[in-house]
Amino acid sequence: MSITVAAVSANFTRDLEQNYALIEQLLGEARAQGAQLVVFPEASIGGYLSSLGNHGDTVRTTARSLPPAISLDGPEIRRVQALAGQTVVCIGFCELDADGETRYNAAVCLDGERVYGSYRKVHQPLGENMSYAAGDTYRAFDTPVGRIGLQICYDKAFPEAARALALDGAEIVVSLSAWPAARTATAEDLQQDRWTYRFNLFDAARALDNQVFWIASNQSGTFGSLRYVGNAKVVDPGGNVLATTLLGAGLAVAEVDVEGTFRAMRGGMFHLRDRRPDLYGAITATDAPEATRWTEAAHA
Repeated sequence: MSITVAAVSANFTRDLEQNYALIEQLLGEARAQGAQLVVFPEASIGGYLSSLGNHGDTVRTTARSLPPAISLDGPEIRRVQALAGQTVVCIGFCELDADGETRYNAAVCLDGERVYGSYRKVHQPLGENMSYAAGDTYRAFDTPVGRIGLQICYDKAFPEAARALALDGAEIVVSLSAWPAARTATAEDLQQDRWTYRFNLFDAARALDNQVFWIASNQSGTFGSLRYVGNAKVVDPGGNVLATTLLGAGLAVAEVDVEGTFRAMRGGMFHLRDRRPDLYGAITATDAPEATRWTEAAHA
């Protein structure tokens, strides 16, 4: 049985009303193409940080510079549910913890009836920990369109993150991003930028590593000092890009047959079955020599 999925490339800011209008517009366009699953970018509700590194968007400045903090059970998420209706939607936002203070870079998967799962970003790049606490869990969950695992942006650089979701039965890994171009020596053609290249390479590699469908959304345009690279896409378990927006805003839409594709691609070489975890101890060792050496060098 096939389903139609859509990955979004679009620009989201601090203007919530503008964000909701754009969400509604893109959902309408995706539904017109038959989409049953629509994946929006990281920080679609309220926008991302205005810069990375030693930036001004920190909890030590003012709440005004940060994305609005939203509770998972708050009215902002319920408004997205009202727009979603029967469509399964994955979307990023800044989550406010139950303590009323701690913020997480988060994503949620929902439709108009229920929340299927949520995720707090684990891997934090370039000073993001100045604004958000880190999550600590990778877990897949069942939805009407298949078993989904969520991750956010920099997570895709860590093979272990996608592998953890695949081992928990994820058939579709949803990777939501606010991925910018390189900050230095930026390519004149952003499609040729080295950070665009890495974004696309990670998407194909993680799909192939784990033989899963990979849906990557991303912000487009600019926000603050960041210039986003778009390239929302749908990748099959063989690492083949089925649809992409390239640099532009819009939708990457593809029809996928999860069960049929898995039967064909996992019938011979099945990467999860053929693992040798008895040899992988160093992967989870916190005192691995190479990791320790570079950590010490960075703090010297």
